[in-house]
Amino acid sequence: MPKGSPELTEARREEIVNACEKLYQTMSFKEITMGQIGRATSFTRTSIYNYFQTKEEIFLALLKREYELWIASLKKTMAEVPAMTKDEFASMLAHSLEERAQLLKILSMNHYDMETGSRPEHLEAFKVAYGASIRAVMDCLTQYFPEMSIRQKQDFIYTFFPFLFGIYPYTYVTPKQRAAMEEAGVNYVFMSIYEISFHCIRKLLGD
Repeated sequence: MPKGSPELTEARREEIVNACEKLYQTMSFKEITMGQIGRATSFTRTSIYNYFQTKEEIFLALLKREYELWIASLKKTMAEVPAMTKDEFASMLAHSLEERAQLLKILSMNHYDMETGSRPEHLEAFKVAYGASIRAVMDCLTQYFPEMSIRQKQDFIYTFFPFLFGIYPYTYVTPKQRAAMEEAGVNYVFMSIYEISFHCIRKLLGD
C-alpha cells in the first residue's frame, strides 16, 4: 500500500471504483481490463495496483459499496416508518432493490470467481458488508413483524438472499435473448425488478 494519508488512500480507492462503475455501464465484466480502469483515473495507470491487484477486487469493492447503500436505505426507512403491513413491506423492499439495479447486476455475475480473485483482506471487508445487509433485513422483519419466530425469519433470509442472485437475468433481457425464447416457443412473462421482487417477498411473508 502506498504511503499517504488515510483520506488520500480512500479517495484513490473510491476514484478507482467509480471508474470501474462508469465502464460497467456500457461494457461487460469480461470486456473491462485493469488498464482501462487505470486510464479512467486521474493518476498514473500503474498506480492502480497499489490499491487493487485484480479487477475482481475492484468489482468486489463496488459490490460492497452497493450493499452499504442498500443497508443505509433500509435503516432510513426503519427510522422513518415505524410500522408496515405485509403488502407495504413487500413494496418497500422491492422498491429498495429496484433502486439498486447495479447491485443485482453484479450479483448475477460469477460470484465465486470474483471472490476467488480477491485477496483475503478485500474479501473480509466485503463479507462484513454482506453480513450487515442480512442483519438489516432481519432487523426489518423484527420491527415490522414481531410475531414472526426466529425460524420464520431465518427461512425468509435463506430464501430471499439466494433469490437476489437471479433477479437481474430475469428482468434485463437483451433483444437477442428475447428473440431466442420466442423462436424456442418459451412462453415467458417479462417482469420488472419491482414486480418479481414484490411477488417473491409477499409469498415469503405468507398470509
